[in-house]
Amino acid sequence: MTTLHIGIAGAGLAGRTLAWRLLRAGCRVSLFDSRQRDALDTASMTAAAMLSPLAELAVSDDAVFALGQRSMVLWPRWIAELAEGGSEPVYFRQKGTLVVAHAPDQSSLEHFTRLLQHKLPESCRTQVHTLDAAALAAQEPALAGRFGGGLFLDGEGQLANDQWMAALALEIDRLGVQWHEGQAVEKVEEGRMVCADASYAVDVAVDARGVGSKAQWPSANPLRGVRGEVLRVECPGVTLQRPVRLMHPRYALYVAPRPDHQFVVGATELESEDNGPVTLRSTLELGSALYSLHPAFGEARVLRLSAALRPALDDHRPAVVLRGGVWHINGLYRHGYLCAPAVVDELAHKLLGTQSMEET
Repeated sequence: MTTLHIGIAGAGLAGRTLAWRLLRAGCRVSLFDSRQRDALDTASMTAAAMLSPLAELAVSDDAVFALGQRSMVLWPRWIAELAEGGSEPVYFRQKGTLVVAHAPDQSSLEHFTRLLQHKLPESCRTQVHTLDAAALAAQEPALAGRFGGGLFLDGEGQLANDQWMAALALEIDRLGVQWHEGQAVEKVEEGRMVCADASYAVDVAVDARGVGSKAQWPSANPLRGVRGEVLRVECPGVTLQRPVRLMHPRYALYVAPRPDHQFVVGATELESEDNGPVTLRSTLELGSALYSLHPAFGEARVLRLSAALRPALDDHRPAVVLRGGVWHINGLYRHGYLCAPAVVDELAHKLLGTQSMEET
């Protein structure tokens, strides 16, 4: 039997994860990307990688929520499978999320709570717990005495996106991927990857280039870039067990703890396709909000400021579509790590002609 040869344009979160699933299934995979595998200026690397289907439901819809719920089942399985190849462990925690607000911003927290109560399925409402100050302090001692209460969203989690992407790179190399690094794909056609100096024949072509494939999306359902900015700090003076969301009338700050007292901090979401460096305004806002969460963050060391464009469609839902003989996986927007396993699993099963987890 001839081995199916699949070409994937884009080695970001979706493309790299899909390559891994297909290689595990016995496919031959050629992976193309304009950047090197360890590039930091990508949407996949500029993320907090919080796995928050409940919290994100406040700003998304039932389709994204369902994908997030499926992904929460797949993530621990896939991380365990990745470790089977001998890669370094990927930091993964599923200890829930805390949502808090300072006294002047309680109305924002109350509004968030009402949205969840309205949008959450009945079966998931038991995952939302209202905490008083004592219960909040018990969940997160570092925040004791700083807030009058909050919400605990049980079952949510996070992972270290940089570790996931690095482990994937090692594993797909081990499995024999044909990786064309630093080779931009100018066009993806049925059965062909077209680069500047050569074209490559494949059995199946997949376009997973994110904003890079904007020109190949129809005007009726346009793809755009949405700018996101992230701050990474190191602060030995603070220990958090789980991600914390700090409500604010204008934005919601999120702080995701990582190993070695590092924290990924974000909030900004700008309708702009400017992919330049982080602005001073965003730096000041992220830093001041982080300091308000805990004053010890005032002594935090800034490790990295980064910005990237998240690919988004008008409905803000991820899309897996076959068009003109080419499979497209795109539009992960701000829900990349939340939805990626479910979306990749769907496409992998379509390509392999097998049933998806949802159908079995």
